[in-house]
Amino acid sequence: MSSDVLKQKIEFVKGVGPQKASLLNTEIGIYNLFDMLHYFPFRYEDRSDIKKLSEVNNENLEGVFYLQVISKRIVRKFKNKSLKVKVKDATGYGELVWVKGTEWVDDKMIVGKKYLVFGKPKLYKKTISFFHPETSEKNKTSLGIRPVYPTTEKLKRKYINTRFFNRIIDEVIRKTIPQIKENLSNGVVTKNNLISRASALQNIHLPKSKRMVEEAKKRLKFEELFFLQLQILQLKNTRLKAFPGYVFKKKKLLNNFYKKHLPFELTNAQKKVIKECYQNMCSGKQMNRLIQGDVGSGKTIVAFLCMLFVVEDNSQVAFMAPTEVLADQHFKSIQNQALKLDLNVAVLTGSTKEKERKIMLSQLKKGEIDILIGTHALIEKRVEFRRLGLVIIDEQHKFGVAQRAKLWSKKREFYPHVLVMTATPIPRTLALTLYGDLDVSVIDELPSGRKEIITSHRFDNSRLKVFNFIKKTVDLGGQVYVVYPLIEESAKKDHKDLMDGYKSLTRYFPETQIGVLHGRMKSENKEYEMKRFADGKSKILVSTTVIEVGVDVANASVIIIESAERFGLSQLHQLRGRVGRGSEQSYCILMTKYDLNNDSKERIKAMVGSSDGFKIANVDLKMRGPGNMMGTKQSGLLELRFVNLAEDYNVIKQTRVVASEVIEEDPNLNDQKNKGTKEYLKKSIKSNINWSRVS
Repeated sequence: MSSDVLKQKIEFVKGVGPQKASLLNTEIGIYNLFDMLHYFPFRYEDRSDIKKLSEVNNENLEGVFYLQVISKRIVRKFKNKSLKVKVKDATGYGELVWVKGTEWVDDKMIVGKKYLVFGKPKLYKKTISFFHPETSEKNKTSLGIRPVYPTTEKLKRKYINTRFFNRIIDEVIRKTIPQIKENLSNGVVTKNNLISRASALQNIHLPKSKRMVEEAKKRLKFEELFFLQLQILQLKNTRLKAFPGYVFKKKKLLNNFYKKHLPFELTNAQKKVIKECYQNMCSGKQMNRLIQGDVGSGKTIVAFLCMLFVVEDNSQVAFMAPTEVLADQHFKSIQNQALKLDLNVAVLTGSTKEKERKIMLSQLKKGEIDILIGTHALIEKRVEFRRLGLVIIDEQHKFGVAQRAKLWSKKREFYPHVLVMTATPIPRTLALTLYGDLDVSVIDELPSGRKEIITSHRFDNSRLKVFNFIKKTVDLGGQVYVVYPLIEESAKKDHKDLMDGYKSLTRYFPETQIGVLHGRMKSENKEYEMKRFADGKSKILVSTTVIEVGVDVANASVIIIESAERFGLSQLHQLRGRVGRGSEQSYCILMTKYDLNNDSKERIKAMVGSSDGFKIANVDLKMRGPGNMMGTKQSGLLELRFVNLAEDYNVIKQTRVVASEVIEEDPNLNDQKNKGTKEYLKKSIKSNINWSRVS
């Protein structure tokens, strides 16, 4: 590109000037011609087909009509006035109405003259009306496919709207398009049936036809993803070269445990994931693998079996969980298995007493502790391993990048292998983009004998029926969770809701042991309440989302989620996973108020309609977008303008393959044919994502 033309200030374009330029700078970041060229329309209006008034009915969408002005009049009502213009074409009559800017429009509309009128006609008592339509004289540029640009209220007040952008884009395109350089090789363009970059930019702003809009979008979408994939793959290649890993090939301990102590048969998905991890840990390259599996899919046993490769080779494992509750549960579950092999497991959290902590840290440094499980307490400077071979991070999106990096960097000879686990199913489109630098394993089978959880939606007026269902469950020996939201901004109100709910349950079930659990309780009190519920002493546990992760009670078969409309979709799915751990049929009941907004209705519908975490994750992705869903705003990675991560899996997969082929053939993009690609990559990659190697 010729940088001189592209850097020309926007104020020098005819029709802009210093005042409008200043607004464009501050409101939408358009400073020069390059910025304007990359300020894309968000939709298009089809003005290529002139409609007739006789075609108007109650179901009409907006369209363009060619109408002659017959008469016009100002109508006054109290302090208000409106302009009504009577119009006709060969097939009928209509009326154009304005209530704002009436004097300005009145001057422009000349009786007897014909105008192109664009708007949405309304049919009422056989009268066709257009409210605040757009009008123009008929010429070459007034018909065809017209782009509509995003704007702001402040810009609109200064008449910086779609009409303004349509006026200035002609000159911007005329000046800049001859200077646009291709950033993909001829081979990539031809093989993937793409139009040129210059043609794409021209047709995204001034399309020749609907087909050319689609061709332009196809090219720009491909380009967007291709450069993202290229960046990720280069990063991955660099990591594999720069970060050798410990070689763990021994598997006697694994085979011994497998033959003598494994409490149940592994699913094929679990076996596949263990094999993938073993291959990574044998390779001499640092493993960086993400394991995703739905709630209850058996990730913890997979993690434990991977630990055995490490401890057999006199190395240590660090296992980091986001909460003390979850760290303690992992400790109990892993210790149960580790004791069968005489392995030393310890747990370190914020609650660990100082005296106990000192002994533990001394043992850790000497290598006497094989597996250390804990919260962010593991990243403290004084926590030193003799030889840390494997880091396992559970529910990784709940840790900040810096926290994960601190744990990962506790190395001696090599950086430890990294295994990241999440029970939040990640749509495969996100896995290929956000986690493109990691190898991804999926546990997509539930252990045999598990029954699908039946999910239903009830309004508050059905509360007595729900209470009767709880009574029936408890009478049959089952246990029930009742969960209330706890959101920071309204913590006091939420706490009151929870305590009110607790009181009403104790009134309705006077003979039943009911526990209560919330974040304000001391950790020993939380532990006491959870132990009572886990031991079956309390039959109903009234809780906040503290139980989202942590409590694993096979006998709990019903979960009631109060004010379910206030929870996110992935959180609802996580909470539902607290039941269904045993062989009994389990139920999830979503309680809501009657009046729900559309988003809430969609979330509830998705939960009732499916128990498949990956389907739910896709709905979540469509509703919330990738950044909000995965906490990825920090990455700067997913600012994609043309790509819909919820729907564009095929393009993501295609660009992944193409980028892989380019990198394999020319890792540093030094070939002449990739010169444009290398230059563009250098200029346009603003965010550095090198932290992704720590997950």
